[in-house]
Amino acid sequence: MDEAAIPHAVELFVGLLGLAAFVAIIARPLRLPYTVALVVAGLLVGIGASAAGYPSVDVSPEVVLLVLLPGLVFEAAYRLRIRHLRLWFGGLGLLAVPGVLISAAITAIVLNLATGLRLDLAFIVGAMVSATDPAAVVATFKRLRVPEALSTMVDGESLLNDGTGLVLFAIAVSAVHTPIGPGEAVVAFVGTVAISLAIGLVTGYVATRAIGLVHEHLVELTITVVLAYGSYILADQLDFSGVIATVTAAIVLGNLGPGRTMSESGSDAIDTVWEFFAYLLTAVVFLLVGLAIPPARLLDSIGPIAWGIGGILLGRALVVYLLLGGASRLAPRPGMAEVLSAGWLNILFWAGLRGAVAVAMALSLPADVPQRDLLQEITFGVVLFTLLIQGTTIGRVVDRSIRVGPMTAPLPPGPAPASTPGSSAGP
Repeated sequence: MDEAAIPHAVELFVGLLGLAAFVAIIARPLRLPYTVALVVAGLLVGIGASAAGYPSVDVSPEVVLLVLLPGLVFEAAYRLRIRHLRLWFGGLGLLAVPGVLISAAITAIVLNLATGLRLDLAFIVGAMVSATDPAAVVATFKRLRVPEALSTMVDGESLLNDGTGLVLFAIAVSAVHTPIGPGEAVVAFVGTVAISLAIGLVTGYVATRAIGLVHEHLVELTITVVLAYGSYILADQLDFSGVIATVTAAIVLGNLGPGRTMSESGSDAIDTVWEFFAYLLTAVVFLLVGLAIPPARLLDSIGPIAWGIGGILLGRALVVYLLLGGASRLAPRPGMAEVLSAGWLNILFWAGLRGAVAVAMALSLPADVPQRDLLQEITFGVVLFTLLIQGTTIGRVVDRSIRVGPMTAPLPPGPAPASTPGSSAGP
């Protein structure tokens, strides 16, 4: 980084945090989801700066993908407990892999048929908007005291499908220049996911053993930071999925460390510091999402954006109501603790928000991709719709749908994971 740019970067960071604190103060009495308020604040700042003649803030995709995302997914995945996930691993698996593929394919087909956009380019859009990022939803869940099993499904889905969405995006972009057959694409997808999981398992286990060798909370905390970013960087440098590796490593550490290899003081320090760290990252990332989206550009592509929104809603409906809802009614149901009620399916459908990961992928599109501006504008428009419309109305959907017939599947005995803001749980 240029030395002259360092003070400006620090000033920008401090300014973003100050704005985030101000937004938090005014959002609470308005009962507006904090993450949605942050996006709106970012949009307003960007519009105001443009109107005043100030240069726009250049939001680099590397900042989101390499600086912010690893910390966010690590903190959220660290809180997930195997005893909770095993009740719903079947449903989460359906949402994270075939669900992402179906959502991307449906969106691509709708855009291709309705707008004439080339199918390979439309599939890039589908890949960018296929992964959910329901931070505002989980924040609402906490306020309304939604059953923990439902929060686990929404949180787990967002962590798992971030990784598969990024892998699918990389394959879709490379296929524009070097067409590959369906068989090759499947092999590349499965191979990337499998090796990324292996990297996460190994690094998570090594970090767990290393923590067991020390009994100093600051050293234990340092190891977790190295693990969060080291696992991501290692997988990314090897051209695999850093998100999948980091999520896997965090789940390993979160389930093998506390109460076993970690000291009590180390576990407390990790919970407290990562909670604060996730709060900062969540605030910055959603402000940057608002700053990165140019509203003026979206008006020129309102038609394709509308079809893109229709595509993601149709794809989400098929995934939630037919794939997930149908699977929950089959017997036996491994990984499906109970039949999902209509109310819960309604919540899961409307909770399919898109956010920072989709914006980062759109910003990272290579300059030589045909119709790059249009692909970005469709993605930005979809993200704004889900955050501003679905994000602000999910509270009503939750309030009404829980009464339809909430599930009462008990969770296994044991202490519940700490409730902290993270990748999919806004402050």
